[in-house]
Amino acid sequence: MAATKTPVQTEKRPAQKKEISLEAFIFIALFVGFFAVFAWKMGMVNAMNTMMNTAYKLLTDTVLYLTAICVLMGAVSALLSEFGVVSLTNRLLRPLMQPVYGLPGAASLGIVTTFLSDNPVILTLADDRYFRSFFKKYQFPALTNLGTSFGMGMIVCTFMLGLSGKSGGNFGLAVLVGLLGAVVGSIVSTRMMLFFTKRVYGKDEDMEASGEITGIEKNMRPVRPGSVGNRLLDAILEGGASGVKMGVSIVPGVLIICTLVMMLTNGPGEGGVYTGAAYEGIGLLPWLADKLSFILKPLFGFSSPEAVGVPITALGAAGAAIGVAERLVEAGKAGAGDVAVFTAMCMCWSGYLSTHVSMMNSLHCEKLISKAIISHTVGGFLAGVAAHWIYVLLSMIV
Repeated sequence: MAATKTPVQTEKRPAQKKEISLEAFIFIALFVGFFAVFAWKMGMVNAMNTMMNTAYKLLTDTVLYLTAICVLMGAVSALLSEFGVVSLTNRLLRPLMQPVYGLPGAASLGIVTTFLSDNPVILTLADDRYFRSFFKKYQFPALTNLGTSFGMGMIVCTFMLGLSGKSGGNFGLAVLVGLLGAVVGSIVSTRMMLFFTKRVYGKDEDMEASGEITGIEKNMRPVRPGSVGNRLLDAILEGGASGVKMGVSIVPGVLIICTLVMMLTNGPGEGGVYTGAAYEGIGLLPWLADKLSFILKPLFGFSSPEAVGVPITALGAAGAAIGVAERLVEAGKAGAGDVAVFTAMCMCWSGYLSTHVSMMNSLHCEKLISKAIISHTVGGFLAGVAAHWIYVLLSMIV
């Protein structure tokens, strides 16, 4: 009788390169050049102090705030799943979400939660295994783009409405148009992302949920064991614990990426002097935007070159961007049309460069980070263009 051969299991070898190659020298040159740019403008000591102080401020002022939101919204997300709201939403909104966004109806909960809070909150929904069961594998990474498109939406809209008193005008129509522009940007961003993910995962593979749901009959949903009270408490505590995990997972992306964006966007401190304080920078991105104003002006209709600083700042943090918008309105350098564009781009971009990396890492979709950023860059850009031209058309009618 012939002996059966057992397959030899070979360990997967890591990617390798020569021990010493040209890559090391190129990296050293780029690394030194990167810091030289900041040192030339700010001074090396000030640049290093600003880098560390900005990271610390982001950790204490931004990340801890986001973590607190993630804990609260994680509890809410678990309750929505436990008591059937996710299932109901999926059934009711499937006819709308599928043709518009190419996502299941349950994804609409991501729009609501991020609109009321911030981008990473959608991760607490995504961490729920029952919520994930509604998605195909190619649809799941697009949650990052969908959620980010509406991040801090309530705060941005409320803040922009409040600027009416500082200008003597009424920005109600402008904010409404801005919200519509953000919707346009969200559709573009999400659909572009789905185009990329289909090529990676295909269209048929179901989303793999950790702790795979088994034994669930058709038209049924899983619930926690015990009485209603026990289910309520278990959902709150488990959801909150999931929020803690998500809050910690976004720390590297927010601190590293947002620090870089802030230092490339902001200028010197008070009096035009560099002191090494947090949030100082070399103003490179606004300078580049000013050079491209001949392109940006017809697209966005900005009233002044300084207005470009709002969407540029929104790349790193929407909160900082609306602060810039307030100063422009107070100085008479921005009007209602600008506010429409500010609302659309601040909401749609909402600091995506500082959160996209960490969010995609949390979803275990690291290989699609660049695709998510490209898709959202285009989506946010078109959100501003749409808001500008919709406002122009409505102004002609009203």
